[in-house]
Amino acid sequence: MRPFLLLACLANASFAADPVKRPDDDSHWQKAYPAAAAGMKRIVIHLDGQADEFAWKVELSVGKEMETDGVNRMGGGAKIEEKTVEGWGYNYFEAKAQGGTFSTRIGVPPGAPKVTRFVTMAGTGPVRYNSRLPLVVYVPEGLEVRYRLWKAEPETRPAKEG
Repeated sequence: MRPFLLLACLANASFAADPVKRPDDDSHWQKAYPAAAAGMKRIVIHLDGQADEFAWKVELSVGKEMETDGVNRMGGGAKIEEKTVEGWGYNYFEAKAQGGTFSTRIGVPPGAPKVTRFVTMAGTGPVRYNSRLPLVVYVPEGLEVRYRLWKAEPETRPAKEG
């Protein structure tokens, strides 16, 4: 009986020594989300766990690095839709291009240097922070996804009657 117990302990120790699966490994969440369609790519964001995830939000921006005049604001025609994976209930986002880029029309001083900036084509409002599931975004080839984290202050302030 003791040799069996020793073997069981060694087997458990070897599993503990195995490296933890990386987010890009073939894990359960990847089976739920469809592969990217032709001309699209799948972007996956894994968020770190937080003590109070209800106090956190995520803002998604889809765009690309572009050479600009450094003066005018630029943007693009795209739209981000939130969708649900059929049969799983997991949400994901899909960006679709809708037209080209636009720019304000402020005069640029002669000889002003060009500046490379990330030009946002579309963005989301704050979306739920959830470290247990990845944020999955499908975007057209040539665009990238950036995200910003927002955190609420722990205390609330009373509003005064006007």
